[in-house]
Amino acid sequence: MKTKGTHNYYVYILTNKIKTVLYVGVTNNLKERLYFHKNPEAITKAFTARYKVFYLIYYEHFFDIDTAIKREKQIKGWRREKKDNLISEFNPRWKVLDNEI
Repeated sequence: MKTKGTHNYYVYILTNKIKTVLYVGVTNNLKERLYFHKNPEAITKAFTARYKVFYLIYYEHFFDIDTAIKREKQIKGWRREKKDNLISEFNPRWKVLDNEI
């Protein structure tokens, strides 16, 4: 068993093709999570499937799940403008980062 603080966790933001919808999530395996966002089950009613939100444009890395969840909730609580600014500082052209993971 790993000791607390040695795991990898990611807070991430996905968008749709025309960048009008944002989704904030947290995971311990970003590559696998992106796969499941892009390949949902046929009968799913998930937000990301319904709005075709599966383009990674932002992520942060954490070693502690509690810190990651706290950050996810913080970002989710922000207005769209503040989220846009966070993304733009990290990824100025809002380039899709899926292949970099």
